[in-house]
Amino acid sequence: MDPVISEQLGHAHPLAAPLDDFLTDLANAGASAHTRRAYRGDLLQFAGHHGEELGELTAAPVRAYLAEIAALAPSTRKRKRAAVASFAKWAVRHDLLQANPMDRIDTVKVPKNLPRPAAAADVAKVLEVICTRRPRKDLPLDRLRDRVLFETAYVGGARASEVCGLYVEDLDLRLDDEHVRISGKGGSVRTVLLDDRGYVALLKLYLARAGYTAGPLFRASINGRGGPLSYDAAHHRWQGYCAQAGVNIDIHQLRHAHATELINAGVSIEAVRRRLGHASAETTQLYALLDDKVADAEIRAARRRRERAAR
Repeated sequence: MDPVISEQLGHAHPLAAPLDDFLTDLANAGASAHTRRAYRGDLLQFAGHHGEELGELTAAPVRAYLAEIAALAPSTRKRKRAAVASFAKWAVRHDLLQANPMDRIDTVKVPKNLPRPAAAADVAKVLEVICTRRPRKDLPLDRLRDRVLFETAYVGGARASEVCGLYVEDLDLRLDDEHVRISGKGGSVRTVLLDDRGYVALLKLYLARAGYTAGPLFRASINGRGGPLSYDAAHHRWQGYCAQAGVNIDIHQLRHAHATELINAGVSIEAVRRRLGHASAETTQLYALLDDKVADAEIRAARRRRERAAR
C-alpha cells in the first residue's frame, strides 16, 4: 500500500487531504507504482514550500517554488513542474481550484542529449556475473530471477520499471512466436517480440524452476512467494552485479544499448520506436545519431587501406 501523504506532511497541512485524494485517484486510474512514487516525492517537496490552502494556489507560489529549485538539472525541474501541473489540473477538474495556475507558467525546456548505450561486451560481462545462460541446478532462484529480469530489459528494450511490473499472463510463449505484453508510460501497451532463442530458453527454465503459472513474473522474496520486485530493489541489485563485474553501467543503459544495436543493424526508426514504446519518432531518432560510430569505423578503415596502398 502506498504511504499516505497526510501522515508524512501532518494532517494539519492544508494540502495533505487533497494530495492524498489526488494520489488515490492516480492509483485508481492505473498509474504505475513508479509514477506514483515520483509524484508523491515531488508533491511532498512542493507542499513543503507552499503551506497555504489549495484555493490560494496561484502562479506566484509556483514561480517561487521553481525559482527555489533552479539549480537542479532541467530534466528534474521539468518532472517536478509536471507533478504540480498534474495536481493543479486534477484540482480544477474537482472544483477545488477556479483556474489552473500552470497555464501562466512556462514549460521547462530540456536539452536533448544523446542516450548513452552500453557496450554489448560490458552488458554480457554483468549478466555472466549473475549466472550463465546454462545455470547450475543448485543456483538460487533469486539469481536466476535477476538474470532473466535484466536480460528481459536488454533483449526487449524495456524500461526496468516496466519489466518489474510484468506478470506471467503477459507472456505468450508459443514456439517460434514468443512475445511479451509490456505496459508502458501513459497507460500505453505494446507487444514485443522475444526473438533471442537463448534468452527464451532461460526464461522458460526460470518459469519451470519457480513454478509460476500466474501472478508477478519477478517476485521480491528469495523463495519467490512475495509480490512484484520493486524498481528500487532491482536497481540496487543491478549496481551490485556491476560492481562485481568491474563495469559501470546504469540500468537505463540496457534499453539504450538494445535500441542502438537495432539501429546499427539497419532496423527502421519506426520499428525501433514501436519496440521501445516511444510516443514520437523524434525521441527514437536520437539513437540514429549514435550510428555515426559505425560510419567513423568505416572511414577509419578506408583511410588505413589508402595509407597501406601508398606505402
